[in-house]
Amino acid sequence: MRVFLPAALTGLLASPVLAADMNVKVEIPKLNVAEYHRPYVAVWVERPDQSVAANLSVWYDVKKNENAGTKWLKDLRQWWRHIGRELTVPVDGVTGATQAPGEHQLNYQSGKAPFGNLPAGDYKLVVEASREGGGREVVRVPFQWPPKGSQSLSAKGADELGAVALNLTP
Repeated sequence: MRVFLPAALTGLLASPVLAADMNVKVEIPKLNVAEYHRPYVAVWVERPDQSVAANLSVWYDVKKNENAGTKWLKDLRQWWRHIGRELTVPVDGVTGATQAPGEHQLNYQSGKAPFGNLPAGDYKLVVEASREGGGREVVRVPFQWPPKGSQSLSAKGADELGAVALNLTP
């Protein structure tokens, strides 16, 4: 019994902690316009009733004097209605500077901020973009959590967003 108990405890302590990953790729297209402004972008996870499960990323103009860039966050209309108006920015690990055209990788791990612990169920990854002198667009990618296996899901925007890819790994 003395030999068996330490061996059993060692097996429990050595077993890996299961954590699922969510990797998101957001494409911001290069637009041929006279005056180009980088878009403000918000990324979050919503439940079937459209309530917010996790606020993942918000890109805005952080260089403006006296935080003036925050006044344009309300142009991310859906994000603003669900999350933004009650949020004090900047938020560590969530907010950051606007991004240039191209593909941008975002990685989140369950159990860690800002993703947290989602209960099992159906969700949608939501990406919203709004650009000064441009348009506004929302792309939704439905998914189930936790993933039962590796999954690659995607959707495509028409103007302000290009491809939005979601890769889930258990």
